[in-house]
Amino acid sequence: MMMSEQQPSQQQHHNQSDTSSTIVPPRLIRNTQSSNNDDDLECSLHYLPKPLLREFGHVFNDEHTRFDSNNVDATVMNNNGMQLLAIPTNQRAREDLVAVGDHIEAEKDRLLNVFLTFGKYICEQLRCKGFWADYIDPCSGLPMISLNCNKVYSEVDGMECLLNYKAYNAGFCKILTHPKWGSAVYPATIFAYAPVEVARSLLESLPSAS
Repeated sequence: MMMSEQQPSQQQHHNQSDTSSTIVPPRLIRNTQSSNNDDDLECSLHYLPKPLLREFGHVFNDEHTRFDSNNVDATVMNNNGMQLLAIPTNQRAREDLVAVGDHIEAEKDRLLNVFLTFGKYICEQLRCKGFWADYIDPCSGLPMISLNCNKVYSEVDGMECLLNYKAYNAGFCKILTHPKWGSAVYPATIFAYAPVEVARSLLESLPSAS
């Protein structure tokens, strides 16, 4: 799969290799948008390696270039540079999500709601500053905000690419395994087109989980 020529090249101004895309390493943070004390998420910040950059192009087309950034200070835009960034999140599930049953589905619903609340908050923080951001619906694999996007994003492939987490095949499904939590993990991703320091400052402002 090749990326459309319309995709911008400026996001590749960094000197990171495909195996060193990490800007902020994974950290367990407290979801300040939740009233529950155990709704923590592991979160990190990355440049998009070439394989993920191609996938981003298929999923989002050029939606990030259409976003109205008129309220952004031109000095911020020029001095910091715009980058396509990924913010992968992983939640530790209370159950092994490979299993089946009503209690597994209830746990998936809980994890989904935690991420949707968190993803919405992060995107709102970036978009109110004039930067494009969107998050993937873990149920459908489609963007939550961008319209007319019908290509499904693979969270498992993304976590393999960004974090080097392992996965295995179980029938027709590909199962992600976390290095500490095994298959009791719920992956979901946020994407942004913003200066690195803006995204870094936002993530670093979030409190660590106790």
